[in-house]
Amino acid sequence: MQYRQLGRTGWKVSTVSFGAWAIGGTWGTVDDTESMGALHKALDMGINFFDTADVYGDGRSERLLARLRQERSDPFYVATKAGRRLNPHIAAGYNRANLREFVERSLSNLQTEAIDLLQLHCPPTEVFYMPEVFDALDELKKDGKLRHYGVSVEKVEEALKAIEYPGVQSVQIIYNIFRQRPAELLFQETQRRGVGILARLPLSSGLLSGRMSLQTSFSPDDHRLFNRHGEQFDRGETFSGLDFETGLKAVDRLKPLVPAGQTLAQMALRWIQMHPAVTCSIPGGKRAAQVQDNASAADLPPLSDATLQAISAIYDQFAKPLVHQRW
Repeated sequence: MQYRQLGRTGWKVSTVSFGAWAIGGTWGTVDDTESMGALHKALDMGINFFDTADVYGDGRSERLLARLRQERSDPFYVATKAGRRLNPHIAAGYNRANLREFVERSLSNLQTEAIDLLQLHCPPTEVFYMPEVFDALDELKKDGKLRHYGVSVEKVEEALKAIEYPGVQSVQIIYNIFRQRPAELLFQETQRRGVGILARLPLSSGLLSGRMSLQTSFSPDDHRLFNRHGEQFDRGETFSGLDFETGLKAVDRLKPLVPAGQTLAQMALRWIQMHPAVTCSIPGGKRAAQVQDNASAADLPPLSDATLQAISAIYDQFAKPLVHQRW
């Protein structure tokens, strides 16, 4: 495993980390015993950073991570999120009282006295122009409820505004072979300001596993079925905003580029890590075998210039016209 510094926290986190959305739910059927096996495998592989949220399985994901702390003595960091419990999800809901309530609930789920990293959970754009929200986060940090805070965003412009607040240590954003715009300006600015990047959806909802086809079926509680057009939340969170069929065509073009002895998923994760601005990618995994496959990507050799150019051309042809200016 390789490690990079996260923002100005002083933490060294695994370049391939663990996204805990899937073990909470909305990715089809999950089994807690199987999920715990995946979490234990993550620690075995050197992963020391886990990203979750209070709404993943209504706290289920956070509670599984609390259980992991009880069962293992290995040190690791947990990042969670706040805001998506709001109904309606509006900017006015991001106030001191609600944020404190969300934090207390996560502290209880995680069975800890302080949250390692709290992230605003893809709030409305208006929130980034409300300094009182970030003042509230500073207060929570001063009170010892959280060690650091950051943001999770949908759009590049939201991230650029968020990093103007000096307390922001990290930006979580979709960055993968099918979503390359963050590398144009955002990464330059986060590097300049010493802000970490957590690359969300690194395998594009599983498209970049290379194991899907037009015949692949998804259960009714899987967002890859019910959110393909943004019915429940931002469309970009499902297959990176690509329509499924176009994504599959792009994957077919990527498969011949995979280096010998690697999987498409590993190449996709290694591609993300080629950019020095990225602290880590946070692929999900419901099974230990998935986690092992993902974590192994951290130690693979760099991709060749020819491979990088070919990947760029595939992005330009299939994904860029559909997603580049939307997020």
